[in-house]
Amino acid sequence: MDNNSVTTPRVLSVKMWPPSKSTRLMLVDRITNNLTTPSIFSRKYGLLTPPQAEHDAKRIEDLAFAAANKHFQNEPDGDGTSAVQIYAKESSKLMLEAIKQGPQEEVQSTTTAGGGREDSLFDLSGGRRAFIDDSEARDLLRPLADPTNNSYTKIRFTNRSFGSEAAKVAVSVLSSIKDQLTEVDLSDFVAGRPEAEALEVMSMFSSALEGSKLRFLDLSDNALGEKGIRAFASLFKSQRDLEELYLMNDGISEDAARAVLELLPCTDKIKVLQFHNNMTGDEGAVAIAEIAKNCPCLEDFRCSSTRIGSEGGVALAEALASCRHLKKLDLRDNMFGVEGGIALAKTLSVLTELTEVYMSYLNLEDEGAEALSEALIKSAPSLRVLELAGNDITVKSTGKLADCIAAKQCLWKLNLSENELKDEGSILIAKALDEGHDQLAEVDMSTNMMRRAGARALAGSVLKKQAFKLLNINGNFISEEGVDEVNDMFKDSPEKLGLLDDNDPEGEDFEDEDEEGEEEEDSELEAKLGGLKIKQEEE
Repeated sequence: MDNNSVTTPRVLSVKMWPPSKSTRLMLVDRITNNLTTPSIFSRKYGLLTPPQAEHDAKRIEDLAFAAANKHFQNEPDGDGTSAVQIYAKESSKLMLEAIKQGPQEEVQSTTTAGGGREDSLFDLSGGRRAFIDDSEARDLLRPLADPTNNSYTKIRFTNRSFGSEAAKVAVSVLSSIKDQLTEVDLSDFVAGRPEAEALEVMSMFSSALEGSKLRFLDLSDNALGEKGIRAFASLFKSQRDLEELYLMNDGISEDAARAVLELLPCTDKIKVLQFHNNMTGDEGAVAIAEIAKNCPCLEDFRCSSTRIGSEGGVALAEALASCRHLKKLDLRDNMFGVEGGIALAKTLSVLTELTEVYMSYLNLEDEGAEALSEALIKSAPSLRVLELAGNDITVKSTGKLADCIAAKQCLWKLNLSENELKDEGSILIAKALDEGHDQLAEVDMSTNMMRRAGARALAGSVLKKQAFKLLNINGNFISEEGVDEVNDMFKDSPEKLGLLDDNDPEGEDFEDEDEEGEEEEDSELEAKLGGLKIKQEEE
């Protein structure tokens, strides 16, 4: 830092950019730590595994560096201060997006090495996150352009940002192999580009791939909006065999959702449809509901964190009743309310093949939770995951909920965190889990106003399960004696008991947690980057 300047209270050093290798590695470590540390976000979206967090952290740092470095190159006479600010801001934004994506299933795919029938995936995502020019694109895509040694049927271009010149190279190659492609991943492939250039690149790729017979298409993380969706119009309109479509974190507004509905010519083969982390709202949800209603083969539907209220929730619920093969349903972090919950209950009663239900943070309250519980008692006999965190559920509806849990003998994961079950409700849940449930591995009952009796009951119940891996009862009102007692119960398997450092033995109500708490996580990075904070702000 240059402490001689007196022009402003806080001045960064004259040579702030580029950061040293050690500083960049420090940022990767800090991001990794944030992504794997329990927080208000991990309670809401799930905690990333260390391998996934490390992978995401490297991608985030590379992308943030690329964006900041491009800014610095456009201001060669600057001292780097604004580049550092962009570096931090982009890191913060992308870190929050990664957290909101939640834990992802590990992708199993074939390698990319060379010819041979097994080496069907051509993958650019493993390299350093960066903008690429036409020369780099030519080098990177050379294996795809070799007709004598090209059996690729899947391409993954995520983690590289294509500009217009690089796109010209790419589309000439893609046009020649589009007839053999079945899977295309173009997620996050125009990051940091100006809107006009990004739209031009999208349109170029769309034209190059038009007429291909894709089974899988991922356009996530591209801030598409309606303009971006329409830039891919020719590709969308030519697809009649799609089985998986991912439009996550794409700025899918009401108009963009209607554009998807308008442009997709055929949805009767779609099995996976995901719209996570968009700005869809109620009107957009109505359009998405129309798409889902026409997906009779749908097995995996995700429309989480999309700002949908009761009206949109009811529309989606009614549409999903047509998807009788649905196995995984993720509607977390919306505002469905009681009305939406009751509509969902009617739908769940006919979805007998469900194995995973994610309905946390929907404002269901007791009435909605009770309706859902009653519906699930008679349906979804093979249910493995049930998440109802943050729904203002009290002991009033826990009886029905406990009956539902008792009936789900295949249950693997149960998340009822951030409700108000207290001791009485917690004991009912513990009793419901007492018999059978041989596959049970995870129970999250954190932040439920639970005291010693409830904690003991849950601990005693889950310890009987041979397959059990983790009990989270942090953030409750357990006395010091109760904490000691639970720790003693887990003395032979301490790894199965989560942290209890956020417990309040006095039983006082916690203060509401808001975004101000997010700033505390980055004190270490703040010091390393000269006092510049990474603020995690909800979009």
